[in-house]
Amino acid sequence: MNMSCNPHKGEIEATLGGRCYTLRLTLGALAELEAALNADSLPELLGRFEQGRFSARDLIALIHAGLRGAGHDISREQVARFAHEQGVQGFVEVSARLLAAAFPPPEEEQ
Repeated sequence: MNMSCNPHKGEIEATLGGRCYTLRLTLGALAELEAALNADSLPELLGRFEQGRFSARDLIALIHAGLRGAGHDISREQVARFAHEQGVQGFVEVSARLLAAAFPPPEEEQ
């Protein structure tokens, strides 16, 4: 199932478990992610990923939040069973793209 994604809405497309999905971090998805990862704030949550202090559980929670934010009714357990053709590095890359789409750097003044 191939879905079109809108990068202006912070959406990305990723192939997970052999299927193409749209992922998006909505405010609700971010709140769920903060709770799942016991983060007190978005800066704390982002810092964990930016500094490379994340676990496999963190990747699962982030990808799950992105899928749920895009409207997929999928469990964290289903996400944990996904495979990626690039292995763990593929999940790291999907997570990085998802965070970059949700938190783009401020535009530089011309």
